[in-house]
Amino acid sequence: MTADAPDTPLPDETRLGRVALRVEDLDEMTAFYRRVVGLDVLERSDAAATLGAGDDPVLRLVRDAAAAPRDRSQAGLFHSAFRVPSRTALGAALERVRERWTLSGASDHDVSEALYLSDPEDNGVEIYRDRPREAWPRSADGTAEMGTYPLDLESLAEASDGAADAPTGTDLGHVHLEATSLPDARSFYVDALGFGVQVEDRGALFLAAGDYHHHVGVNTWNRRTSPAGGRGLSWFEIVVPDTETLVAVRDRLADAGVESREIDRGIEVRDPDDVAVRLRAE
Repeated sequence: MTADAPDTPLPDETRLGRVALRVEDLDEMTAFYRRVVGLDVLERSDAAATLGAGDDPVLRLVRDAAAAPRDRSQAGLFHSAFRVPSRTALGAALERVRERWTLSGASDHDVSEALYLSDPEDNGVEIYRDRPREAWPRSADGTAEMGTYPLDLESLAEASDGAADAPTGTDLGHVHLEATSLPDARSFYVDALGFGVQVEDRGALFLAAGDYHHHVGVNTWNRRTSPAGGRGLSWFEIVVPDTETLVAVRDRLADAGVESREIDRGIEVRDPDDVAVRLRAE
């Protein structure tokens, strides 16, 4: 089932930037995202690591040994989704997962092909590649239609070039969250922030700027009842095309009663489940 667009939509050029995780074992987590996901270590200290593809950072890991594990009742991260630029790169990711980790799922979503796994601290991870946009099925109103079907893993493995690294062009395609309330999530992400609803179905919202299939997913499948906290998701970043857009979004959030604070290169706000969302301009 599809739904209507926001009154003031985010520009089509809006994208995601980075996702940050609070972690207990920085060494183990860095090794996982390096060896299995294939990201490069761009910066590293005793307290944190930044990983990405080429020179582009997509993941920040911050050591917080004092943080409690995320409680089963808490909202937060369902998965971080790292998008690779080709089926060849996704095939290589499948090889790395099979050799070095455990694959927990794989799906053909019509618009994309996706691999699913969990990192050493049980944060969900998706690695996926998009099909060409002109091949995406569309509803009558132009929104993307997404299915869930078995993925042909052997065909995907045959496409691999055996690369140990995720190629340049790999980015954070979307973030999928677990929420306590879909109406509250819609109020924040659609009405205040300006994402459009691509799909609303079976306890989930798939939200996007422009005609992308989704930049943010939100679901209530596991019936979370308390705000986000503990280890796991610290914040994720939305990148808008220019400073004028950032100012307009900040003002729109303020009009909706959403407080923001200034951070380096942008602002930070909190969604209804206390998830930190950072916004910056290109």
